[in-house]
Amino acid sequence: MSHYEPPLIDAHRIIGGRSYDFSRRVAVMAIVNRTPDSFHDRGRTFALGKATEAVQAAAAAGADWIDIGGVPFAPGPPVSIEEELDRVLPVVQAAQGLTVVSVDTYRPEVAREVIKAGAGVINDTSGLRDVAMADAVAGTDAALVITHSLAAPRTLHPSPRYGDVVAEVGDFLRARVQVALDHGVRPEQLIIDPGPDLNKNTGHTLELSRRLPDIAGLGYPLLAAVSNKDFIGEVLDAPQRERLSGTLAAVVFWILRGARIVRVHDVRAAVEAVRMTEAMLGYRAPAYLQHNI
Repeated sequence: MSHYEPPLIDAHRIIGGRSYDFSRRVAVMAIVNRTPDSFHDRGRTFALGKATEAVQAAAAAGADWIDIGGVPFAPGPPVSIEEELDRVLPVVQAAQGLTVVSVDTYRPEVAREVIKAGAGVINDTSGLRDVAMADAVAGTDAALVITHSLAAPRTLHPSPRYGDVVAEVGDFLRARVQVALDHGVRPEQLIIDPGPDLNKNTGHTLELSRRLPDIAGLGYPLLAAVSNKDFIGEVLDAPQRERLSGTLAAVVFWILRGARIVRVHDVRAAVEAVRMTEAMLGYRAPAYLQHNI
């Protein structure tokens, strides 16, 4: 399988004060959740001390970005804006200077505060369901991730139906990108995420994976949020804690199909898989040359 080189709009980006050339680089985004009910962590980093330790460990393992979440996308008990800020702001502050800080939120009020605190990325899993999110990011230096989903966060959406999942996801992202642009967000701020498993079954996510160039071809850096998701578990018949190999395979496949940012739980393994993939694509030189020299 030949790899796909997406026709990127503004491949050279300054994000969180750091320079990225997405024509030659894949960024690894580590996940740190300050939630008691995240689908994979199950509260492992809910305590502030544990979250801070996870941030430091992710940076030491080579993460380019750290994505901090205070409210899961999946249904669960309500979390107020104030509580979400109480969860994420201390972690944003703890991550300053270590790496690029991203915050996973769909609330404009939270986005404004974390950008002030130094967040360089807003990861909006709702796909600008509240257009005020675009206003919160416009005029700042923060990047904005726009994600496809059918339902609002914290909402059940069983048995999703699509005529052509790839075409519909592409149309959604194209329309929401235009909303962001109309509200003053600059093209070089935008990142897209087709939302694997978000209101999609395993068949939908596998189809998205196979035809990912149709989405990456929109021209904005594409984020692969595939880590430990249920489509991997259903393909491999693997429980939640036994999906690392499947995750790494999915990460590499999505890079070859055009992804330029990968969002992962197991940072060191993903960093090594990504850096090896970059080297084999000719994007990165080896750390050293000794064998048969």
